[in-house]
Amino acid sequence: MSNVSWLTSPGCSASIIQSSNSVSAAIQWLRFIFLSPCPQRLLFSAIDVLFLLTLFVFSTQKLCNRFIHKSTASNSSINKPLLEINKSHFRATTLFNLSLILTALLAACYTVLCILAFIQGTQSPWQLTEAMFWLVQAITHVAILILIAHEKKFEAITHPMSLRIYWVANFVLASMLTASGITRFITVGGDFDNAMKTDDIVSFAMLPTSVFLFLVAVRGSSGIVVKEPKLGTNSRPQVNGTSTLINPNVSGYATASWFSKVTWHWMSPLLSKGYKSALKMDDVPSLSPDHRAEFMADVFETNWPKPEENSKNPVQTTLLRCFWKQIVFTGFLAIVRLSVMYVGPVLIDEFVNFTSGKGSSPNEGYYLVLILLVAKIVEVLSSHHFNFHSQKLGMLIRCTVITALYKKGLRLSCSSRQSHGVGQIVNYMAVDAQQLSALMVQLHSLWLMPFELGVALALLYVYMGLSVFAALVAVIGVMIFSLMRMRKNNTFQYFVMTSCDSRLKATNEMLSNMRVIKFQAWEDHFNERIQSCREKEYGWLSKFTYSLSWTMVVLWSMPFIMAVLVFGVAIVLGVDLDPGRVFTAVTVLRIIEDPVHTFPQALISVTQAFISLGRLDGFLKSRELDERAVEREEGCDGRVAVEVRDGMFSWDDEGEDAVLKGVNLEIKKGELAAIVGTVGSGKSSLLASILGELNKKSGKVRVCGTTAYVAQTSWIQNATIQENILFGSPLNKERYNEVIRVCCLEKDLEMMEHGDQTEIGERGINLSGGQKQRVQLARAVYQDCDIYLLDDIFSAVDAHTGSEIFKKCVRGALKDKTILLVTHQVDFLHNASQILVMRDGMIVQSGRYQELLESGLDFGALVAAYESSMELAEMSTNISADNPQAPKSPITPLSRGESIAENRSLDQSKSEKGTSKLIEDEERETGNVNSEVYKQYCTEAYGWWGVAAVIAITVFWQLSFMGGDYWLAYETSESTVFRPSLFIGIYSTLAGVACVLVVIRGFLVALLGLKTAQKFFSQILHSILHAPMSFFDTTPSGRILSRASSDQAAVDFMIPILLSTTLVLYFNLLMIVVVTCTNAWPTIVLVIPLVWVNNWYRKYYLATSRELSRLDSITEAPVIHHFSETVSGVMTIRSFRKRDKFFHESVDKVNANLRMDFHNNASNEWLGFRLELIGTVFLCFATICMVLLPSTVIQPEYVGLALSYGLSLNILLFWTVYMSCTVENRMVSVERIRQFIRIPSEAPWRIPDSNPSPNWPDRGDIDIKDLQVRYRPNTPLVLKGVTLNIQGGEKIGVVGRTGSGKSTLIQVFFRLVEPSSGKIIIDGVDICKLGLHDLRSRFGIIPQDPVLFEGTVRSNIDPVGLYSDDEIWKALERCQLKDVVAAKPEKLDAPVVDSGDNWSVGQRQLLCLGRIMLKRSKILFMDEATASVDSQTDAVIQKIIREDFSACTIISIAHRIPTVMDCDRVLVMDAGRVNEFDAPSRLLERPSLFGALVQEYASRSEI
Repeated sequence: MSNVSWLTSPGCSASIIQSSNSVSAAIQWLRFIFLSPCPQRLLFSAIDVLFLLTLFVFSTQKLCNRFIHKSTASNSSINKPLLEINKSHFRATTLFNLSLILTALLAACYTVLCILAFIQGTQSPWQLTEAMFWLVQAITHVAILILIAHEKKFEAITHPMSLRIYWVANFVLASMLTASGITRFITVGGDFDNAMKTDDIVSFAMLPTSVFLFLVAVRGSSGIVVKEPKLGTNSRPQVNGTSTLINPNVSGYATASWFSKVTWHWMSPLLSKGYKSALKMDDVPSLSPDHRAEFMADVFETNWPKPEENSKNPVQTTLLRCFWKQIVFTGFLAIVRLSVMYVGPVLIDEFVNFTSGKGSSPNEGYYLVLILLVAKIVEVLSSHHFNFHSQKLGMLIRCTVITALYKKGLRLSCSSRQSHGVGQIVNYMAVDAQQLSALMVQLHSLWLMPFELGVALALLYVYMGLSVFAALVAVIGVMIFSLMRMRKNNTFQYFVMTSCDSRLKATNEMLSNMRVIKFQAWEDHFNERIQSCREKEYGWLSKFTYSLSWTMVVLWSMPFIMAVLVFGVAIVLGVDLDPGRVFTAVTVLRIIEDPVHTFPQALISVTQAFISLGRLDGFLKSRELDERAVEREEGCDGRVAVEVRDGMFSWDDEGEDAVLKGVNLEIKKGELAAIVGTVGSGKSSLLASILGELNKKSGKVRVCGTTAYVAQTSWIQNATIQENILFGSPLNKERYNEVIRVCCLEKDLEMMEHGDQTEIGERGINLSGGQKQRVQLARAVYQDCDIYLLDDIFSAVDAHTGSEIFKKCVRGALKDKTILLVTHQVDFLHNASQILVMRDGMIVQSGRYQELLESGLDFGALVAAYESSMELAEMSTNISADNPQAPKSPITPLSRGESIAENRSLDQSKSEKGTSKLIEDEERETGNVNSEVYKQYCTEAYGWWGVAAVIAITVFWQLSFMGGDYWLAYETSESTVFRPSLFIGIYSTLAGVACVLVVIRGFLVALLGLKTAQKFFSQILHSILHAPMSFFDTTPSGRILSRASSDQAAVDFMIPILLSTTLVLYFNLLMIVVVTCTNAWPTIVLVIPLVWVNNWYRKYYLATSRELSRLDSITEAPVIHHFSETVSGVMTIRSFRKRDKFFHESVDKVNANLRMDFHNNASNEWLGFRLELIGTVFLCFATICMVLLPSTVIQPEYVGLALSYGLSLNILLFWTVYMSCTVENRMVSVERIRQFIRIPSEAPWRIPDSNPSPNWPDRGDIDIKDLQVRYRPNTPLVLKGVTLNIQGGEKIGVVGRTGSGKSTLIQVFFRLVEPSSGKIIIDGVDICKLGLHDLRSRFGIIPQDPVLFEGTVRSNIDPVGLYSDDEIWKALERCQLKDVVAAKPEKLDAPVVDSGDNWSVGQRQLLCLGRIMLKRSKILFMDEATASVDSQTDAVIQKIIREDFSACTIISIAHRIPTVMDCDRVLVMDAGRVNEFDAPSRLLERPSLFGALVQEYASRSEI
């Protein structure tokens, strides 16, 4: 026999060797064994089997030994694990990863080849040999894959010797296979068996992999590098300080075996716990160390492009560098899934032929069922691992982006921070990060689509011939349509996101300033503003939803339309339509729907992701604070502590205008430097420039030592008082108590039930202005820094407290520190070592008190204004001095700066025993989502009629769809005469009916969803605007914003689509079960167990998944709130060098949210894997029934019909249960919105029958009769029988101790708190009988905290637009701001940024005064209206108020003493009662608390 015959012969017989020469015979034998295909495969298989036996023997031996010698401690090698366990820290190198990936690739390829070989049949010996060869190869490489994966778990640094020997032998045999293949091609050409050609191509393709594995075997190293831990360190990354090896609450995923990871068995303990009782936060394990936010933040920062790279898209570049391995791995899983996806449709024709009696073997049916089972199991595993790892990748990307955003927020320059509002940054976190996360599931659809379509169209060509081109034309048409719609959808989506940004920004601004809005009765204005943003958003949302509906209509109709086209063309071309071909074609056409459906969605996701990437690029590339602007030295020996030379500074990073010019100053160590000047002169900006917060245009700034900063506008965290003071530093009880003493906080803490453990509300809402200022001063003092920058710390405290703080703190505890003090209190200036006088951003004078006084100029004017304001106080002091019985000082500090919520918090802390929490934990439902939630959502738009219409249309649509398939089965059966025109006519009619129903259904669902979303939005906005002020005091804005952002987005987008899809899936599932049971009647016995098992799994899974979704929503809000809080106080955080502390706090909150997300995703795949396996078993059982039943019982055409339906059963079973669970989880958003819709409302804004007259109040007479107030039932009274009579036009000054009831009195006038009993009569009208807006709009108030809104000067001074420009200019002139506004190029349209940060605090207060000038109310309330302005400006303002409001009744809380002295009468409050109420002169004539306060104020300059 020639060499050529050996090369091409498939036989395994050696009978043709007939040489008598022993040497020649031996050579022929060797040629036969090593060159002939059959012996080569047997040899290869023998080595594979030998290797598998070796592994089996070793494993069995060790397993038996474990049981036999369980109680003995033997050191023999037999007791050592197969792979050595090393407890040192390790990392897997590229070598290990490549070995693993290539082995996985080989296993997948051999599996696919094995399946194909069995599909082609095993009738001949060669086919059987070929199929068994690929089967053994597949099993061997799966075993090797498991072995290598275990090497990482056991940290084996070398491969086992058995594996290395196998790889060497494998390389030798693979080389021979390739060599014989090349020889065969050269000597024979292409004239030999096609299967052999395929084998040769595979051998040649696999050779490089064998070469690589051969080199790995020779080298021996597994690619795992072990590092010995240093002494005293842990060998593993730590979680919360505990090694993952011993921390029981780390996710089971971190230590799970390969089998546990493959089947998600590691999730079972958590699901079991959730099924038994509702999950709590602590029940959910923490993330693995390499999934935690701190680790991902480091990875992101490491991979951020260097400046020299000049990257245009740094976020995209960084994410690719961080996650390319995970993206490649998920791509590999997608390929595996694709390779087995089309096995089912190919088998339909084989099954139909077999049941028709055309099978080649009696056992062929069993082979087909086995192949179907294996293919389905591989599909289940690959698809769910693809989903899980894609979602995990998305989670890691979201985590990485959020931490990067937070880190950037801590480093932003002031100008950059103003250009990105809090609402917009919330959207970066909540929306853009989520867009990138969601992209990961759909990313691979882009490049997989051509492959999926190519394979599907090739199969159609095999079965339907040239009619495939009809399908191709339809696919191209649908793709073009989808892409055109997608472009429109992208445009609509972009505008939806932009409009949502605007709405959230307006909502955040409203929530931050709700107190002022309620005082001014501006709720309607803000309602219109937010509704206007929502109308724009809703307009784009409607366009987007209807456009998406068109896309969905076409995609739902596509399989039916394509089937009509394909079968119509096939009839014209004369293709024989038998059941096998028809239902194979129908199944393939349904599979085509998936890539055509997902491709446009993937393109949309990619486009949205690129939009998000662009937005994130813009934020993350924003200018940062220049750390080099200030030369910082710690522990330096020089005498100079702060030095600025020729400094020019600007708040704007790019602009040319400088806010500070030509600054030169030198502060020596231990000096007290005071900074004074009129409003807007640049005092606060000077402190900011020393801290490095301003953009330094030129000059030099040098700071020697650590800095502490106390801001003019108090920044307090939502934490306990102690936590605010410690600010992350360890507690030193002795020092802490001393700080409390010197900051005059002892009495305040004594009044609180829980003392320093009392929780402070958001933005310090439950503390008075003075308390907030003292808490942040205590925070600074406790840090024990070298240099203290104090910005107007005395403006919010009374005279006595101010004097005490100056003596005990500034000149006591901080006497050896360097202090820069911005102040308007001239009486303290004679103690300063140096005084800096500022005007128009320049230091115009500097020196000591006497020197500056003698020089006159600016400082002289300030002192003169102060002295003139003190004349009344000095006169009063003389009166008081003549009365020896007057007390020297009040027992407790008198607060000049009470916040409106002060008394409420003090009362709460006393009355609510056992809790120090003001901000309650978020309300959380447990158990099933209430049926009322579903009912309200479904019936909100058009009641039950809308629901009935959607269900009816869905039923008729599904029936028309099923009718078409039954018509196919009937017409293509052998017993029916095929009538082409009738066949295609009826089929086209059914298709047309189905398409019309799909269109109606799609737009009906869109209409219902949009109307429902808009109704919910209007309801929650109405509820929030009508909520009492106590709601905002106890509810963080982040909690409300999460409803307005993510929950509203779910109602807008997700829930309508999910509910609609779930309804279709349930009908689809019912249809499949009916069709399958009809045609394979023995499966009916499995239906009840199938329904029961699926229902049990649904309940078991949902108990945990639902709670995880709720916990996910609850843990999301603190991430946003913490970021918002950080951005507000970033200047303070940076000055104390606490950025790392806050970053770690943020990381903890992100980790808390991510662990919910991670375990929720894992629970989804746990459920999906099990349900799809059940569906696969059900399908295979039904298929066996069809194989076993005679053709007289089940017709072949109905076998095709049942299989075309049944092949999707496993996927549909999972998706139906999963989508129903997802709907339940998403309905949590509706549940959360309903919680806020049901907020108890304050009194009506307007009462039709109780409208006051248009000019009420016309006189301003106020009569208070036995007024009693408590904040809630069963709490003590705060005001206890207050009775007063105030005549119209009187000026009343109100003073009193902290908690005495001053602020509560103001609240009652505006009915922010309702009286428990008693009356307030104003001009003969009982205010409790009026609507709140009718009442509040008639009063004027200047609150202590000046509030400006983003917009312009015009929109801030006249938000409702009631006044002309002339009136506005006159008001600005009266409040001393006309020159400032006129100097700006935009005049009245000059911009005001978020919170008015581009205006000084004093200017903000003057603008608030301007509002009242315009309003000209008959009754005016003033709460520290001029606290932040200098004495000179204060004197001018008081003169204006006296002139402009001469006929008005004015009630003023705790102004400067000269202001109170100028009042007609003074009201002294004490413990909720009226202590003193008389003219100032009369009070000073007798012993009184008021007299003591005046004496204290007048003697301050003697300190």
